[in-house]
Amino acid sequence: MAETAAPPTDARSRAKEPRRIGPGIVVGSICAAVAIGVAQLTAGIVNPEASPIVAVGGTAIDATPEWLKGFAIRTFGANDKRVLLAGIGVTLAVVAVVIGVAAVRRPMAGYAGLAVFGLVGVAAALTRPDGAPIDALPSITGGLAGALMLWMFLPAVAPSFATPAPVRTTPTGIDRRRFFLTGAAGAAAAVVAGGAGRVFAQRFEADASRAAVHLPSSAVTSPARVGTDLTVPGLSPFITPNAEFYRVDTALLVPAVKAEDWRLRIHGMVDHEMTLTFDQLMNRPLIERDITLNCVSNEVGGGYIGNARWLGTRLESILDEVGVDPTAGQLVSRSVDGFTVGTPTAVAMDGRDAMLAIAMNGEPLPLDHGFPVRMLVPGLYGYVSATKWVVDIELSTFDAFDAYWIRRGWAQQAPVKTASRIDTPRANARLDAGTVPVAGVAWAQHRGIASVDLRADDGPWMPARLSAEDTVDTWRQWLVMWDATPGDHLLEVRATDQTGAVQTEASAPPFPDGATGYHAIVVQVT
Repeated sequence: MAETAAPPTDARSRAKEPRRIGPGIVVGSICAAVAIGVAQLTAGIVNPEASPIVAVGGTAIDATPEWLKGFAIRTFGANDKRVLLAGIGVTLAVVAVVIGVAAVRRPMAGYAGLAVFGLVGVAAALTRPDGAPIDALPSITGGLAGALMLWMFLPAVAPSFATPAPVRTTPTGIDRRRFFLTGAAGAAAAVVAGGAGRVFAQRFEADASRAAVHLPSSAVTSPARVGTDLTVPGLSPFITPNAEFYRVDTALLVPAVKAEDWRLRIHGMVDHEMTLTFDQLMNRPLIERDITLNCVSNEVGGGYIGNARWLGTRLESILDEVGVDPTAGQLVSRSVDGFTVGTPTAVAMDGRDAMLAIAMNGEPLPLDHGFPVRMLVPGLYGYVSATKWVVDIELSTFDAFDAYWIRRGWAQQAPVKTASRIDTPRANARLDAGTVPVAGVAWAQHRGIASVDLRADDGPWMPARLSAEDTVDTWRQWLVMWDATPGDHLLEVRATDQTGAVQTEASAPPFPDGATGYHAIVVQVT
C-alpha cells in the first residue's frame, strides 16, 4: 500500500514565509506609490493643499509640542519642512512595506491597511483650518486606487486568489510573469498620475500672476541712506536680499494666491465692513519703508532676522475708514491657509508704519514671503504682527479669541527685545594677532539703537562705532577694531536702546516671548 504524502507541517509552512517578504515589499511599495500618485492627481484638480501628504504634514506641525518645534527650527533652520516631508516619506515607506507583507499572507489585512491610510488623510484634510468637504476626495481616491492595485496583485502572490487556469509559479506560489507585469504597470501608473497631478496643480500656482504685477515707480529700490552700511567683510548687509531673508511659518506647501483673485475682508468690531481687491489696494496711497523683521524663535545670535524695504499701504488708514470699536483690543488677521495672528490694536494704530505690504526690495512679494499681500507691524515679533498671505482681518478682543501661537503658550504681547549679534569673526575662528575688526548688528525695533559695546574676557566694555540710523524700525551695524593678543578669547556684545534700556545679560530661551542674553563667541588668536 502506497504511503500518502504527509501534509506540510506548520514549521515547514513558516519556513517558507520569509520568501514572501520580498514580494510583499514590492507589493506594498507599488500600491502606496499608486495611492499617492492618484491622490496627488486628484489634489492637483481639486486643491493642492488637500494632498494627503500636505494635509497630514500640516496636522503634524500643528500637533507637534513646542519643545520639538523649537528643536526642529534650531537644528534644521529653513530646512525644517524638508525634514518633516522626508520623515513623512520614510514613515509611508515603512507602513507600505508592512501593508504589503501582511497582504500577501492575509489579503484583508492589506485592504484594512489601505483603508486606514485613506481615513488618516481624510481626517487630516477635513480638520485643517481651511478644510472643505471636497478636500477629502484626494485621500479617498488614493485609498481606492491603492486597493485596486492590491486586487490586481493578489492573483500573482496569494494562492487563494490565483486564477483557475494553470500558471507557472515559484515554489511559494508566486506567478512571476504576472507579478512583474502588474508591478511594472502599477509603477508606470504612479509616475503618470503623479506627473499629471503636478501639471494640474500649476493652475493654482501664482508665479504668472506675480510676474504680471507692475509696481509703481516708487517701488524701485533706491540706495540705502548713506552710512547705513559699514561694508565690513562678513557683516550682514543693511538690506537683506530676498533670497536670503529668513522664512519661518507653518505652511508646508507655500499658498498660491493670485493677485487677481485676492480679497481682504475687514470686519468684526467695526462701524462698517470693507472688502479690498488687490487693484484697490494698489491704487491707495502707498508708503515705502525699511523695516527689520525677526522671529520670536530666534536664539541669541541667531539668523531669523532680516531687514528689507517694504512697499504697502498704511494699515491705520484702512482701520480709520472702517471705524474701529474702542473696545476692540486686537486685530485677528488670517492667512489664506487658516493661520491666525493676534496684534494689539493700539500698537497697529499708534502712528508707526504698520502696513499691508505688496512689495519687498523693489519687487512684488516673493511667494514664500506672502504674495500678494502680507501684514507688517514694526516693533513686534512676527508671530503677533507679520501675517503672510493675509485675506481676513477681524477686530476682536484678547478675551474672545486666542491666535495660533497663543493657544500654544506663547505670549499675547510680544514687543521686540533689545538685542545684538556678532557677525564677524565667526565662533571658533583662528585669527592673527593684531587689530581685528569685530562687527555685527543690533536691533530694538521702534525704539532704535543708541549704542553698542564689546568686551573681551570680562574686561572693560569698548564702545562700538555705529552705522548711520535709517529709522528706529531698522537694525544698525556696529564695528569695534579690537587689539587681539595671542590666546583664546571670549567676545561678548550688548546694545542699549534709545530709551536708555540696556540689553539684559540674563539668559532666557525664546519661549514664551523671545530669547535674552549676550551673544558670545570664542576665538583663537595666534
